[in-house]
Amino acid sequence: MTTATYRLIGVGMGPGDPELVTVKGVGALRAAGVVVVPVMDTGERGRAEATVLHHIAPDRIVRVVFALNERSDRARRETAWDAAGARVAELLREHGTVAFATIGDPNVYSTFTYLAQTVARLVPQTAVETVPGITAMQDLAARSGAVLTEGTEPLTLVPVTAGRAVLKEALEGPGTVVAYKFGRQAREVAAMLRATGRAEGAVWGSSLGLPGESIHGAEELADGPLPYLSTLIAPARREGGRGGKL
Repeated sequence: MTTATYRLIGVGMGPGDPELVTVKGVGALRAAGVVVVPVMDTGERGRAEATVLHHIAPDRIVRVVFALNERSDRARRETAWDAAGARVAELLREHGTVAFATIGDPNVYSTFTYLAQTVARLVPQTAVETVPGITAMQDLAARSGAVLTEGTEPLTLVPVTAGRAVLKEALEGPGTVVAYKFGRQAREVAAMLRATGRAEGAVWGSSLGLPGESIHGAEELADGPLPYLSTLIAPARREGGRGGKL
């Protein structure tokens, strides 16, 4: 058994509102030797970096490039992941503990999982840890008043980047359906909601907790496209009044 010498901590930064970062998350950022934030190869400041800057000094942040916007060229994407992993491995050897800031939660559709796999191969003495973060669906539910689940209802989370068929199948099933990253296909998603009878009570939101925040009912989806990181909640069909699903 290899004794851990280094610590790589994935810290969930929530959907973008700096007040929704947990106390434990802020503590992990401040205790780490350095904090890594992912950036696109175009170099603009991402939501994770903007949130981190509310809690620690800029000189403790290291920007590492990921091909976050690369969908078609797998080789290019994996080359970027390998380069990012090598850079974080260097930082681990230099600082001992590295925190990686990721929007949302590090175990929910996060770049951190790819990074951790790469770093674990490069530096086997690394202990990988995560600090959970508030997800966009939780924030949207709180801001819109949508109830995610009641009683025995299931909850299905679908990234629309997996294909419209996956979302359609979820909408035809029971329980609440949450769709991530659907903004570029907003019109198609709106048509799917209507076709499956799930438009009533559905809400979507983008830039939650930020100056450009938008929260609307699903009836306004037909005007799309919307920001890429938009979130949709289609609540379960609920009958029988209070406690009907218990």
